[in-house]
Amino acid sequence: MVRTPPLIPETDSVSIEDLLAEAQAVAQDSIPANTARAYKNDWKDFQRFCLSHQLSLLPARPEAVCAYLASRAKIHKVSTIRRRLTVIGKAHRIRGVENPLNDMRVRQTWLGIRRQHSVAEERKAPALLKDLQAICHGLDLSTLAGIRDKALILLGFAGAMRRSELVALNCDQIQIADDGLVVLIRKSKTDPLGAGRKIGIPYGSNPLTCPVKSVFEWMTASGISSDALFRKVNRHGRTEGDRLCAHSVALIVKRAFAAIGKPPLPFSGHSLRAGLATQAAMSGASEKSIQDQTGHKSLKVLRTYIRDGNLFRDNAAKKTGL
Repeated sequence: MVRTPPLIPETDSVSIEDLLAEAQAVAQDSIPANTARAYKNDWKDFQRFCLSHQLSLLPARPEAVCAYLASRAKIHKVSTIRRRLTVIGKAHRIRGVENPLNDMRVRQTWLGIRRQHSVAEERKAPALLKDLQAICHGLDLSTLAGIRDKALILLGFAGAMRRSELVALNCDQIQIADDGLVVLIRKSKTDPLGAGRKIGIPYGSNPLTCPVKSVFEWMTASGISSDALFRKVNRHGRTEGDRLCAHSVALIVKRAFAAIGKPPLPFSGHSLRAGLATQAAMSGASEKSIQDQTGHKSLKVLRTYIRDGNLFRDNAAKKTGL
């Protein structure tokens, strides 16, 4: 009878910082700071599990990953477990060791968990045009914070920008063109090496919701002409040197929706990006034009928003004459 060797740790501890350092040496510092923080927390959880059960960490054996999945399925959402699996896979690829995620036992365990907890993925609600109109009507534009929030929300929507992209914007990344603004995104989640991508921000047909006009109004009122575009506004109504953080974008969006009587929980900074894709689909924009604006690498992800936007555009029930 062949005996399975004991699952004992090959190392007492392997920090995610060390793994990321190895990856960054190869990828030219391609891992964003917020992603690195998430990796750190997820990896620590898997590391604690392995050490507490005397399981090999790197490489982790398939049966160890299966046991980890089973334990976390009792306490975490499917989305959280998926993220943890991603980190485990990345750690093994960085070290160049056999990846347990390729093992059929791990795949079957993960499939079983997804079936058992077959819950639709939770996504933040999109900010649609009618919402933006109500928000812009409700903002106090006599205050510097109100002017900033309007510019941030409209630019984030028109450019389908991520929170990190919005707060990373500097004034020299915005150029005036005949038809609006050209915004240079120097680095993003899907462009970690910083090849850069330009986004066209057209003038709006309605002065109230024109993103170009709103950005000009913010820059004029704040006196900002260099470095960070969106900054903190203190309680005295003056800008402070620090740029906004990504979490601030979420708070601004939630506060704006609460002000128009909508529950803020379903909305976040991502609602601006999702809103552009959904609203554009509702208005008949092509899939390619939406992808050009959002910069989505995955059509599968983008099409979830396009499908939501098309629910009533070419609706079979609508054409029955009910």
